[in-house]
Amino acid sequence: MNNMNQMMKQVKKMQEQMLKAQEELGGKTIEGSSGGGVVTVQVNGHKKLLSIQIKPEVVDPEDIEMLQDLVITAVNDALTQAEDLANNDMGKFTGGMKIPGLF
Repeated sequence: MNNMNQMMKQVKKMQEQMLKAQEELGGKTIEGSSGGGVVTVQVNGHKKLLSIQIKPEVVDPEDIEMLQDLVITAVNDALTQAEDLANNDMGKFTGGMKIPGLF
């Protein structure tokens, strides 16, 4: 019985550490870019878009599609980095297993 109590304490401690790590992800900022930095975006570790910066020289009213592609590429770059960050930070607790809804 004592062994079970010890195990439950360890599980509770790990859960607390996981929650703290998840909260900390929200405070981390990741930047993605495209076009050599003419479009940059920032997301947080929870994969929420925080900002988009577009340099004026890339804005061409005759070629809106290029600007749209640059924004999509920059956002996807940042989201990929945020996913990698979450996998790295939370992987300590899950042993690399992807648990749905955890991150």
